[in-house]
Amino acid sequence: QVQLVESGGGLVQAGGSLRLSCAASGSIFSTNAMGWYRQAPGKQRELVARFTPGGTTDYADSVKGRFAISRDNAENTIYLQMNSLKPEDTAVYYCNLKMKHPMGVVWRDYWGQGTQVTVSS
Repeated sequence: QVQLVESGGGLVQAGGSLRLSCAASGSIFSTNAMGWYRQAPGKQRELVARFTPGGTTDYADSVKGRFAISRDNAENTIYLQMNSLKPEDTAVYYCNLKMKHPMGVVWRDYWGQGTQVTVSS
């Protein structure tokens, strides 16, 4: 059983900052990658930032230079520092864990419950 618990969302004015956290617990294989996605009303869920299985990072073009993903491997926790927030960043932010058994080939996705980020203009 895997659980992802997010925290840190809220309401902020444009230009402000927020920091999201996601703690993973349960049976977590060493072959994994974590990241952040978001979904705005009426839109599809999209990648915000993630660690790849190889340990590099990917960012959506819309957040490059403003957001930074980081992690604490010992705690199975990732963070998303969001600076210079814009109204268009308003969305529910979801933590994602992709994981596969070291001897397997199938990746499974796990999702947190989501945390609301609202940026007022």
